[in-house]
Amino acid sequence: MAKSDAELKPARKSSPEKPSAEKSEFAEVTAEGGDHVEPPPPEVVEPDPELSPEEAEQARKDYLLTRFWISARGYWGRNGDRLAWLFSLGLLLLIVGHVGFQYGINVWNRAIFDAIEKRDSATVYYLAAVFFPLAIGSVLLGVAQVFARMGIQRRWRAWLTNAVISRWLASGRYYQLNLVGGDHQNPEYRIADDLRIATDSPVDFVAGVTSAFLSAATFIVVLWTIGGALTLTLGGSTITIPGFLVIAAIVYAAIASGSITAIGRSFVQVSEDKNQAEAEYRYALTRVRENGESIALLGGEEEERDGIDKTFSKVLRQWARLAGQHMRTTLVSQGSGLIAPVVPLLLCAPKFLDGSMTLGQVMQAASAFTIVQTAFGWLVDNYPRLADWNACARRIASLMMSLDGLERAEQGDGIGRIQRGETKGDTMLSLNDLSVTLDDGTAVVGETEVAIEPGERLLVAGESGTGKSTLVRALAGLWPWGGGSVNFHPDRRLFMLPQKSYIPSGTLRRAIAYPGAAEDWLTEQICDALHKVGLDHLKDKIEEEGPWDQTLSGGEKQRLAFARLLLHNPDIVVLDEATSALDEKSQDKMMEIVIKELPNATIVSVAHRAELEAFHSRKIVLERRKGGAKLVSDVNLIPRKDRRRLLGRFLRHRKAAKKAA
Repeated sequence: MAKSDAELKPARKSSPEKPSAEKSEFAEVTAEGGDHVEPPPPEVVEPDPELSPEEAEQARKDYLLTRFWISARGYWGRNGDRLAWLFSLGLLLLIVGHVGFQYGINVWNRAIFDAIEKRDSATVYYLAAVFFPLAIGSVLLGVAQVFARMGIQRRWRAWLTNAVISRWLASGRYYQLNLVGGDHQNPEYRIADDLRIATDSPVDFVAGVTSAFLSAATFIVVLWTIGGALTLTLGGSTITIPGFLVIAAIVYAAIASGSITAIGRSFVQVSEDKNQAEAEYRYALTRVRENGESIALLGGEEEERDGIDKTFSKVLRQWARLAGQHMRTTLVSQGSGLIAPVVPLLLCAPKFLDGSMTLGQVMQAASAFTIVQTAFGWLVDNYPRLADWNACARRIASLMMSLDGLERAEQGDGIGRIQRGETKGDTMLSLNDLSVTLDDGTAVVGETEVAIEPGERLLVAGESGTGKSTLVRALAGLWPWGGGSVNFHPDRRLFMLPQKSYIPSGTLRRAIAYPGAAEDWLTEQICDALHKVGLDHLKDKIEEEGPWDQTLSGGEKQRLAFARLLLHNPDIVVLDEATSALDEKSQDKMMEIVIKELPNATIVSVAHRAELEAFHSRKIVLERRKGGAKLVSDVNLIPRKDRRRLLGRFLRHRKAAKKAA
């Protein structure tokens, strides 16, 4: 998602942020003093050069889980959620209490069946009355566990989502991810879906493992106590097996868990491939919606359908692979679930028949065996979810690592970065030895020296491919790679008007006020701005919500962007082909309005149309050269007294230096 519309940039005057009632206070990542905290990215972990490509890839995947936990565990850290430990300890106590009630019901099972065997009606009635408090207590603790568990999941997701989105939106990284290589495709899907699973599943897993461990420990003691030793006579020899029910439960669980591990060893990769295919399919559908008008005008439905069908076919293939994995794991889990309750009955039958065990003991042993088997078989039941979590955690960690790389680059690691500073004196904007490169160091624009004074209207010209739009992105701070510096006057505001005007969802008032708040201007002010740019027919619709991005024409969107410009009244305006969708007459009118309404504004325009020269006082030309585009001319379109050009001084200085040499 690129930031594609007029925006107030860092050079603007600072203003206090308005508190948001919708912002979750527990989602903030803050230091003790209340300031936002963005921990430095982990250092790059280089794979061992002696590893084979397959081993290096596996090492990378293993590190992705480490990278996920580096950020995710901060929820319980010093700058995490203040209720994280309270919820966690509360969940632990509830699990312990629930296991206690399980034990109580297990003991109740023994007592009721012993009473039935003895035909003791008084005890049966008494135990029937006792059962209801046990059942109610167990149910209430189960409900409380759900509340605590889902509370942790919700708050952890909110905290981590806030941290990831803060890093994603900072310094234009969400835009820069489109320009660099790496495993971070479809970041919106990763943040919305993968991050949800990545925070939901660990809580379920920890709660499940804790409950399974406590249950196993408790009911193994029960099995050992009730079952005792089993004596078998084989070929005249007597064999005594102490704790035979415990041994049987462990052996049974080992067979089931080992089977599921062997059968589902490729579950993680299959889940990861399925998630990626789903993300690509969703992205393809979103692209059609976002570009519906262009597709419809070009008649590209069949081609789009072909592309969607191919993407969906990939989804179905991945689901077929996943179905195969689920079928194999279901074979084990279903079989285990059917056999587990029968095994203890068969094992206890000889002791019941010889009178060494009562019916109540047999039923208690069967219940305890099933609980122990369920605890030991936790992996069998949850392996698919564990694999899905593994895949999702790796995908969100891949996005984190790409953000790490951009953040390290901002700190001067690797490729050079364009510096941003403040001008001296009255100069509004200056480019000092500015060069713009790709993220791999390839030059786009060579060293450029330009100084723009207050009230100047500068036109940047050059043929297509000379890097004009890239230069604009560098001015906006969206393109960080290169060298030199971009400097703004410290007390002035910058406003950008790109070629493609962004229309946010919501009311037309919000679209006109963007990126400001809709309520920052009176209705009369908004109507006046619409009138000046020739959008009177929209005055009566400013409170209407609708798909304005789809219903407004390209020309109307650009006119609306100029209305925004008039409302925000900035000091520095950068126009990047901002009139390309307008006819010549409308273009002239927009430029006349800007000059009339913002007479003191400094304007930088990037455009191809020669007619725009009439509205500018100065023109610089970029020309493609080896080693990046160069600034080859800097001329006054309107002669101005006592206005020296930095480029002219630079060329004269270089000429004098050559003569001296």
